[in-house]
Amino acid sequence: MKTRLVAGLALLSTGLLAGAFGYGATNVATTFNAVPLDVRLTFHSALMQMNGPVMQTAMALAVLSSLVLAVLTRGAPRLLAGAACGLAVVSFLVTRFGNVPINQKIKVWAVTTPPPDHAAILQRWENFNIVRTVTALVAFLLIITLVMRSFRGSDH
Repeated sequence: MKTRLVAGLALLSTGLLAGAFGYGATNVATTFNAVPLDVRLTFHSALMQMNGPVMQTAMALAVLSSLVLAVLTRGAPRLLAGAACGLAVVSFLVTRFGNVPINQKIKVWAVTTPPPDHAAILQRWENFNIVRTVTALVAFLLIITLVMRSFRGSDH
């Protein structure tokens, strides 16, 4: 019963993380490129301020629930949960050391002037965003696989 609850939490949290990053990559980031730079910088700064606590919580829950699931299981499920945990950690590290420092620059640019190389820096942010989105999505797919395998041959 405990393992099922943890698996459910891992499924939910990795799904929320992948969904949030996926929505951001497909809708928000592409919209950033469709609006004038000053609008993007202002919106980006405001969005990151709101996203901070939500995404940190989602990442922490994805990491912790996948880790606990890896501890509670054996064999292939342990490998799947451990890999999902590792990928959620990568999403966090890319965010913390890739996107967040650029977000801090964008916050300054929103009230001053972007540097001449701002387009390259924004492209680097988008590259980091793609990496963290893919790692979160693969973590979610691994947890889905784990859960589906655990119900194989079961009537419920």
